[in-house]
Amino acid sequence: MAEAPLPAIRSLPSWLLGRAAARGRALVADALAAEDMKMWHHVVLSAVRDLAPVAQADLGRGVGLDPKDVVGILNDLQSAGLVVRAPDPADRRKNAVSLTDDGARVLDRCETAARSANDELLAPLTAAEREQFTALLTRISGTDG
Repeated sequence: MAEAPLPAIRSLPSWLLGRAAARGRALVADALAAEDMKMWHHVVLSAVRDLAPVAQADLGRGVGLDPKDVVGILNDLQSAGLVVRAPDPADRRKNAVSLTDDGARVLDRCETAARSANDELLAPLTAAEREQFTALLTRISGTDG
């Protein structure tokens, strides 16, 4: 049997992380799709829960999305009855976004689905390996602070 092409590239941690990330994103995207949710909609919904009430601009900065993309996602989420936008009590010129009760229920289902997808991704690892792997990823991703 012939050796797989590009053995030097395929042995690089960056290549392996990219492959693992792509697989993880696909698993989570499929799990969220079963809940009628897209990946970025889930991210924004989760951020609204964590930051609410939150100004749209602060929400966009918090999740790293362009303001026009945030507006489109919030329009979708509001149309679905998952978030509400109301004048910000601190600055009536801004909208503050909050989760609705339906939004909280959908987010709970999506978080369960995403955890299940991540469990599938990490299934080859023992519990101790999962913990170590996550700690290592946190360190090298620069998200530990």
